Amino acid sequence: MKTDSGKTLITNGVLIDGTGVDPILDGCLLIEDGRIAFAGSVLEKPEAPEDIETIDAGGGTIMPGLVEAHFHATYFNIRTLEDLDIKYPVEYVSLLASVNCKLALECGYTAARSGGCLFNVDVWLRKAIDADLIPGPRLSPSGREICSAGGLMDWNPEFRKIGMEGLVFIVNGQEDARRAVRALVKDGVEWVKTYPTGDAAAPDVNDHHTLCMTFEEMDAVVKTAHNHGMKVTGHCRATEGIKNALRAGYDTLEHGTFMDDEAMDMLLERDVPVIPALYFEKASVIHGPEFGLPQAVIDGHQETLDGGAESALRILREGGRLGMGGDYGFGWNPHGDYAKELTYFTEEVGFTPLETIKCATKTGAEIAGMAGEIGTLEKGKLADVLVVDGDVIADISILEDRGNIQAVLQGGVLKAGRLAPRQETSVTVDG
Repeated sequence: MKTDSGKTLITNGVLIDGTGVDPILDGCLLIEDGRIAFAGSVLEKPEAPEDIETIDAGGGTIMPGLVEAHFHATYFNIRTLEDLDIKYPVEYVSLLASVNCKLALECGYTAARSGGCLFNVDVWLRKAIDADLIPGPRLSPSGREICSAGGLMDWNPEFRKIGMEGLVFIVNGQEDARRAVRALVKDGVEWVKTYPTGDAAAPDVNDHHTLCMTFEEMDAVVKTAHNHGMKVTGHCRATEGIKNALRAGYDTLEHGTFMDDEAMDMLLERDVPVIPALYFEKASVIHGPEFGLPQAVIDGHQETLDGGAESALRILREGGRLGMGGDYGFGWNPHGDYAKELTYFTEEVGFTPLETIKCATKTGAEIAGMAGEIGTLEKGKLADVLVVDGDVIADISILEDRGNIQAVLQGGVLKAGRLAPRQETSVTVDG
């Protein structure tokens, strides 16, 4: 991904640097060759040439680009889970995913960590984004997910004889688990996504208190993945599934919903980040009836929402790390609604705006493996920056409206927002 080769001064705004410290009311940001040269009070900024390119924040907010830490680029606002594995071929899924990446960037998300994808498309999305062929967030890719036979993501009955080839690897035992990871190694996947537990979406056989992988299978996944320099995460709602993931050495937990004292102690001791992804649950409760979700499913999502919110607040208050990512890509929780997760955590879970923003920037970058380059507005880091109309600390919900975003910069290059120039399309593919 190209970085800017000039100098830009962003001024006249409240500067939030993403570290959790208080905002600087008279903030400004100086960018040189795509990196941050200064972030602080306008009274302390170094001398800049008179002809420097300037962005006037208009009294709004200057902040780091957001990080979507549970991103499903290849989910296409599906109405039922079954749509994921049989509805569209890989060619069309790839096109839909590229549109979702463009939308995420326009919403202010300059980076993302995948929570699983169809057909290993993520790896190629990252290549296209990094080569500036398509706009999108800096992407830490996952691939096809791993689930035990009969688990949450294994829903096609045997008589259909079609398997789950596009979506997941179905494993039975440790050797299958190792084989699945090894199949991902060659494709350049960074994150191996697994399904240790069930979900409220499947109340009959794999609900949110059900285990869907054995510890031995999980341990085999982790040992194999770590041997090849890959990281492991998992859909963890049930308490024992969370503990199994922590014992096995998972690098992050998705959801971490039902945590008892033992699970919390294990999590904090290992300093494992959690991505609660609660807005999926909130949206399922709100919009479930209009999408025909059974009442048992809606009730399960409400229980998950309540348990997840309690766990998330406790994790934060006890010094743990949380990323923001709302599991978007379902009809009732569509792409483009990403910032609703931030509003929910601030207005209903009990996070302060600064805590939520830190989770969505600094911690998100840590989860994505990009903490040395992005996530905070600090000298030397890449200038992945948002300029937003209004005071985000006073009303974080303004991030939900793309119309409030003046500028989205990646490496100092203006990519999206009202100030972004219209771009002509040209394609050059190496090799």
